[in-house]
Amino acid sequence: QVQLVESGGGLVQAGGSLRLSCAASGRTYSSYAMGWFRQAPGKEREFVAGISWNGDSTAYADSVKGRFTISRDNAKNTVYLQMHSLNPEDAAVYYCAATGTIFVVTTRSNYDYWGQGTQVTVSS
Repeated sequence: QVQLVESGGGLVQAGGSLRLSCAASGRTYSSYAMGWFRQAPGKEREFVAGISWNGDSTAYADSVKGRFTISRDNAKNTVYLQMHSLNPEDAAVYYCAATGTIFVVTTRSNYDYWGQGTQVTVSS
């Protein structure tokens, strides 16, 4: 069992940056690949970024490549999403998720544990 708590969301101007954090608890956290998803009003929850259990492999949605970076610190049981050059299309609730595999996965249905989400608002 893994519990996830996101933080770091907020209001930022277009072109600005934010760093989201996801604090995990649970005995086997470091064995799980992790991911970030987002959901805007009226839209499906979509994959943003994923990272393998040891951080060696990552994956990104095309819409965020070159702007967002996912990382993890297993000693701190924390996953991060550094976001740069934010635009209004990035505004959404961002969710941290854990999957029961060690490999990066991009499909929502493969994730077993979810946080409550943190709101990111981007003003134009």
